[in-house]
Amino acid sequence: MYQYSFEKLEVWQCSRALVKEIYNLTANFPPKENYGLSSQIQRAVVSVASNIAEGMGRTAEKEQIRFLEISYGSLMETYCQICLSLDLAYINQDQFDNLKTQIDKIANKINGLSKSIKERLNNKQSNEETK
Repeated sequence: MYQYSFEKLEVWQCSRALVKEIYNLTANFPPKENYGLSSQIQRAVVSVASNIAEGMGRTAEKEQIRFLEISYGSLMETYCQICLSLDLAYINQDQFDNLKTQIDKIANKINGLSKSIKERLNNKQSNEETK
């Protein structure tokens, strides 16, 4: 079966795992949060994986970088919301620490991928200038 290029990326695989974890945790949030924090954190974490996929589907490096920036922003939004979830005692410290570790890993991978694409773009531009 065909595999899209983003599916091979560890950063996308990790972000997909984070989506599953967030959905499992928010299933235990109070019902009053169904349209509040639960919904917001779910949308933010889905955006992380979705923007990685969409960005890697673009052929222009500048567009890929932009979608990775959006993905990183959504990841930071997710982090903020797990902080709030801890403050509200919807998750415990161990759950928070586990999520924070996953978020740190994904953030590093997004930054690394973005840096790699920027270097490739800069090399292309340098090669065009020397022609």
